Amino acid sequence: MPSLQAVDPARLPDTKNDWGLHQAAVEWYYVSAYLPEEQLAFHWAFFKAYAPPSYTLLGFIPATLLFPNPLFASHIAITDLRTGQIKFIEQGDDFNKIEGANVLYPPISIDHNGWKFGQTASGFVLDAGPLKLVLRPLKPAVVHPPGYSGSAEVGRMYYLSHTRLALEGSVDGRNIKGQAWMDHQWGDQYSGRTAFWDWFGLHLSNGWDLMLYRVKNPRGEVVQLSGTMTAPDGSIQPLASLSMTPIESWTSPTGRTYVLSWGVKADGLEAVLRPVRKEQELLPKTTRVAYWEGAEAGTGTWQGQPIELHGMGEFVAGAHSP
Repeated sequence: MPSLQAVDPARLPDTKNDWGLHQAAVEWYYVSAYLPEEQLAFHWAFFKAYAPPSYTLLGFIPATLLFPNPLFASHIAITDLRTGQIKFIEQGDDFNKIEGANVLYPPISIDHNGWKFGQTASGFVLDAGPLKLVLRPLKPAVVHPPGYSGSAEVGRMYYLSHTRLALEGSVDGRNIKGQAWMDHQWGDQYSGRTAFWDWFGLHLSNGWDLMLYRVKNPRGEVVQLSGTMTAPDGSIQPLASLSMTPIESWTSPTGRTYVLSWGVKADGLEAVLRPVRKEQELLPKTTRVAYWEGAEAGTGTWQGQPIELHGMGEFVAGAHSP
C-alpha cells in the first residue's frame, strides 16, 4: 500500500486544483438534491477507501497485505415523496469482489462500471444509472472553515463544496429542474467506524446556503461542531456560537436511532429543521455503514429576517452486518 497523506490542519484545500483523487485513506464525491416542487430527493456518492490498518483477516493477517489497492463503491438513493418509495442501488466496494473504477484528472472524470461523473466547461455531468443530470455551479467552490471535518482522534477530512448548482435532466425517467449540492472530501476518517456524524446541506430562501457538521467519536461524544453560511455572492463565513439541539428522534426497524429534528442557533441564525419523511435508513452491502439520508426542511431567521430552508440531512449510525 502506498504512503497515505494525512490532513494538515494548517493547509487549506485548493478550490481550483483539488478535485482529483488524492493519496488519502478515504475519499468521496457527493451530489444531492431535495426538489420540493417535484416532491423528489436523491443523492449519488462515489467512495474510495484503502483497507484500514487495524483490519485483520482470520484474526492476525493485516488486510492491507491482501488488499494494497483502494476499493471503490457508488451509492444512489432516490425518494419519491409523493408515494414514499425509495430506490437504493449500489456498486461494489467488497473485500471479496473489487469492482474497480477509472478516475482521471484534470478535469475530473469518474467511470465506475458505467456510472459516470465528469467536469465540463460549464459545470458537471452525472450519468449514473437512473440519474441523467447536468449541473451548473451558481456559486464558486468553497472551503468550509476550518478546511476539514473531524479531529485528530477520529480522523480528519478536507472539505470542498459547490453549495448551489442549477440542476436539469432526468431522475428515474422523470424530467426535473432544480438546485443541487456537491461535496468532495478526503482524508483519514473512516465513517461508521472511527467517526459518526449529523450533517446538513441546506438552501435558504434568501439565496444563502447553510452547512452543519456535528462529528462524534465511537463513544458518542461530540468532537467537532462546525457550520458555515455561503452568501449569494459565493463568499463563505463560519458560524460563531453554534449549537445543535436534538428535538425528535426516530428508531428504524433495525433498531438504530437517529435524531432527525433539530434546533439550530448561532450568531445571526435560528432555525428548526425537520425531516420530510422519516423512513430513510439505508443499509449498503458495499460500505456496510448504516446511515439515514433524506430531505429536510425548516423555518427560522437569518440576520433578523425570516427564512425557509430545505435540503438534505445525513446521519451516520455505524457498521452493520452484510
